[in-house]
Amino acid sequence: MRIAYDVTPLSHPRTGVGNYVLGALRGMAEASAGADELVVFGPVSIRGRPLLQQALNGLPAERHLVTVPFAHATRRAWSRLGRPPAEWFVGGFDVLHFTDWMYPPQRSGVRVTMIHDLGPLRYPEKLHARTVRMHTANAEQARRCDVVFANAEFTARDVVETLGIPRERIRVAYPGVDRAFEPEGERHEAGRPYAFTTATADWRKNLETVRAAWRGLEEELALVALGDLGYVPHERLPALYRGAEVFVYPSRFEGFGIPVLEAMACGVPCVVSSHPSLDEAAGDAAVRADPDDAEAIAAAVREALSRREELVERGLVHARRFTWLETGRAHLQGYADAL
Repeated sequence: MRIAYDVTPLSHPRTGVGNYVLGALRGMAEASAGADELVVFGPVSIRGRPLLQQALNGLPAERHLVTVPFAHATRRAWSRLGRPPAEWFVGGFDVLHFTDWMYPPQRSGVRVTMIHDLGPLRYPEKLHARTVRMHTANAEQARRCDVVFANAEFTARDVVETLGIPRERIRVAYPGVDRAFEPEGERHEAGRPYAFTTATADWRKNLETVRAAWRGLEEELALVALGDLGYVPHERLPALYRGAEVFVYPSRFEGFGIPVLEAMACGVPCVVSSHPSLDEAAGDAAVRADPDDAEAIAAAVREALSRREELVERGLVHARRFTWLETGRAHLQGYADAL
């Protein structure tokens, strides 16, 4: 197969979606072992081009990247105009896989996209209008795709119920865990024992409830929050996880919840939101708590500390089930079945 894959999210500092895109591409390259052609493409900004090049370093893929001064406007115009077809830029292909950043036109081949979650459609009042518009357009385009990938069964069910896409057109491709996330290695030092959370001020990520929970915990543990640190490069995250006594993930809604797996893979006991969107990420290896109940979160932290040895072992076993190789295999199989 010749697979044209939109990599425009990698032109921004990597978070969940970007990490998934890169992990899936690496997994496909490994699973294919040269039998399939990967072609990465997309219009990117002058500032974003170096980030994209760095992310793609070492990936065995043909590159068709166009640097433009107004990348977002270019992507939006290309999507809305419906011309020229993607074949003009990348040549012929069997599969076109686009992200939620744009939906380029194509003349032929299997049409594919990925839905990481439907939060912007479920909670539009909580998000920036531009984000809602972008995801609403992508959801509409997903209805016209031959294959729609979801990163969890929860998200797949949500896509069926919310968008009305038949379940047989949806493929679940779970995320993986980068090999850098392991128990051995550098540990962050905070001056005293600490809990780590990737929560931010974003409504879904729910840092305010964790802070409320910490009013009764601050004498026992410091709180190190990603929302207070600013953007942290992906390569610095393992040390932050490893140094923590416990990891807290209080999200109100997720597609999957990759940080939960990363923390478990680093050998850290986890306290995870009880929202059902986190069931697959947490498995039976975390203490669950109501994300809107500060007292419940505080109690869960104390429980996780008391069950540390058990939860660490469970977490390591659970996290090993998720690899980017399997993500890549799921993508290649989904493409092949649609041809």
